[in-house]
Amino acid sequence: MILKEFGSFLSQICTHSPLAEGRPLIWTIIANPIAGGFTIRSRWKKHYTILRECARKALNNPVRKAGPSQTALSEGEETGNLGLVLTKRKGHAGDIIRKLVKEVSAGTVGVSGVKPFYLIITAGGDGTSLETQTCIFHASPELRENMAILRLPMGTGNDGSDAWELDQALLLLMEPAEVYKQRALMLRTASGKGPYLAFNILSVGLDAFVTHMTNRMKGSLPGDSYKLWVDVAAMFYDRIYKVGYMDVRSRDGTGKEVKAFREKVLLLAMGESGRRTYGSHNWILPDDRNVCAMRQMSLLRKLALKGPISNGTHIDKPEAMLWNAAAVEFTPEFPLLAQMDGETVLLKEGDFPAVIELTGPVIPILRSKNTPHPR
Repeated sequence: MILKEFGSFLSQICTHSPLAEGRPLIWTIIANPIAGGFTIRSRWKKHYTILRECARKALNNPVRKAGPSQTALSEGEETGNLGLVLTKRKGHAGDIIRKLVKEVSAGTVGVSGVKPFYLIITAGGDGTSLETQTCIFHASPELRENMAILRLPMGTGNDGSDAWELDQALLLLMEPAEVYKQRALMLRTASGKGPYLAFNILSVGLDAFVTHMTNRMKGSLPGDSYKLWVDVAAMFYDRIYKVGYMDVRSRDGTGKEVKAFREKVLLLAMGESGRRTYGSHNWILPDDRNVCAMRQMSLLRKLALKGPISNGTHIDKPEAMLWNAAAVEFTPEFPLLAQMDGETVLLKEGDFPAVIELTGPVIPILRSKNTPHPR
């Protein structure tokens, strides 16, 4: 019942959306039914109120030529007529997008001679968003010109969503919005393992360990267990993963070296841009700089810096190094974990040197013409 109501409200909003005006709008909604935005009662109650009000306001906009994609109709079972497809397993969101890409590729121009515009809406956590954007990344540039993604904050952390609050995200469908291309982050290794993609923050070290343990315990601990594992990881990380020296070299978009050092590094994080969070809104990149490294420190110091990292005031601490870069190459003494928007992988000796680099603009997302960034 909850998910049908969710799909019904979104369907009404899409039918009255000014997005891609003058072109048929074809939408596909991919929702993870066990995401916190649906299963946590207090959150769904808030989301229901927002959706109902936004659907009511959307009626003030004209009805436009719009409807669900053929992919949604065929894959959505009971909710397909609303354009809503519910994910059933890990990797399912990617399968849906791959089928949609084939639909877009085989699409025909309507009687008006205008190509349809394909809107993809994700309603889940970082995993749903990561799978969807990875498939969009690998689609041809020609197809990406006819689509865009809107990432709704229906998960637990929602760091990679287009707004932290649902009403702000839905404004991108209800008011004039433009499509612009966002870059991705790519992790390459000397061994050829990967490459791995992220679209918010890609990092290695302590925070990747926190993410790894959070993922392992999701089925056992209710709510947002990331915050619990921050404290646990601070105590046990050095016993599980040795923190040795790390050689770091970084360069700007022209290939010029901008920063190089050899330090004992506890974590290294690089964002698609500055002013980004991870781990349920921890401000690891609180200003315009898109790279942060934290030097190794004592246990008491780790616990003391938990609050500053959460609110972004760690940038004034001696343990923090922040700068701008288009690529960061790193070689640690010991194996360590990397995390890509909530997914983790263990990097070993043969994988180094490894490099995190920004790609060109590739992911078509929505930006309000009135408010450039809704966060």
